[in-house]
Order: sequence, then C-alpha cells, then structure tokens
Amino acid sequence: MRATKLEFRLRLVFIVLIVSLGFWAPWMQALGTGRRIAFLEWLALQISRAGLLRFTAATPAVILIAALIAALAVILRVWGTAYLGHGIVAHAQMQAGRVMADGPYRFVRNPLYLGTWLTVAAIAFLMPPSGALLVMALLTIFLLRLILGEEAFLAAQLGEPYQAYLRAVPRLVPRLRGAPPSAGHKPRWLHAILAELFPIGVFVTLAALSWSYDNMLMLKAILISLGASLVVRALLPQTTTAPASAE
Repeated sequence: MRATKLEFRLRLVFIVLIVSLGFWAPWMQALGTGRRIAFLEWLALQISRAGLLRFTAATPAVILIAALIAALAVILRVWGTAYLGHGIVAHAQMQAGRVMADGPYRFVRNPLYLGTWLTVAAIAFLMPPSGALLVMALLTIFLLRLILGEEAFLAAQLGEPYQAYLRAVPRLVPRLRGAPPSAGHKPRWLHAILAELFPIGVFVTLAALSWSYDNMLMLKAILISLGASLVVRALLPQTTTAPASAE
C-alpha cells in the first residue's frame, strides 16, 4: 500500500498524469456520451433541476464553492511550505531532520498533501463529471500511498519523538483542540508564496476567470501557473536544513 521511492521521486509527474486523464476522459467518446460539459456546469444544472436554486444562481454558487476550495488549498500549501521549507517540499528524496510540530503541523500531519488534494479538487470543476470522479479517486489512493510511505520512513528515522507526534496529531482531519505547543520555528513566507504559485494561480483562475465561462481560457491559465511555478521553484535556493515531517 505504501508508495515506492520511484513514486515519491516522480510524484508530481504522476499527479499531472492523473489530472490529464481527467480532462482527456477518452471513455466519453468511446461510449458516445454526447457533449462534454464541465463538472461546474453539470453541478449547477443538477442543483437547478433539484429545485434548490435557479440555474442563474446555482452557477455563481458552484463557482464560489470551487474558489473557496482553491483558497483553502492555498492556505494549507503556503502555510505548510513556509514552515517546512520549499527545499524539502520539492526534494526528490524523503527527508528526515527533526519532528516538525509547528504551523499547520500542530493541527494536521499532512497539510501539504491535503492542500494538493484540495487544489486538484478545485481543478476538477473544469473536467467532465466522470473525469472529475475518476481523478479524485485515483488521487486519493496515490496520496494515501505517499503518506503511508513517508510516515513509515520518518518513524524509522526519527523514532519515539515522531511516534509521539503521530499519537498527538491526526493524519488528515485537522484537530484544533489539544494541539502540541509551538516549537518556535520561523516561517519563510516569501519563499513559500513563490514556491506555491501553482495553487495560487488555480485560485485566481477560479475566482476571476470562472465568470467568463470559458473553460479553455481557464485551463490555459492553470497551465501557465504550473509552468511559472516550476520555473520559480528551480530558481529558489534548494536548502534542506529545515525540520522534516510528512507533507
């Protein structure tokens, strides 16, 4: 069930392939399911058909939901990267320094993986409904494999301090009460913002461009955000001196 070292090293490639499959959705043409509509439009139609809202109100409501999901993803990704360090976040190998129990890591063990899941969930609003469903299922399985592999690695490397951390902090569902006290690490906000341009770009795309109802324009904006993020990450100093934890 745990991810292999190859899967961890190529995790971004696997995620991109999963997301691409959702947009491509080749089975739709094979099954002759008709016009391809985005999950955003499909969900608005279902809400209006159920009589919950008129379509003219349902569409903005769905856009708002997608934007809020993307905003939460940005918060988790930037906050987590600010404390863990972008060098560790983007590193091809698992890293183990000392237990990170600061920032979002006081409340949930894997804020970055959770942020990744939410980022893709926001992007899935632009996919065909069946593609969105498949992508979220495959992504959930893949991220869980990464989490289990990384937690096993850290438990072996860090021993009892990390075991105590596992007992104190939940894996994926944040818990606000009973969080460990802050360890006093200093976040690097500017580096984190620059390193997380992709989820920021996804949020801006959904919040600003969804109102154009131009899915191709939004997809282009997301691809530009991904490219810009990869370039900026390559230019940032790749330090790995920050404490390590599961993403």
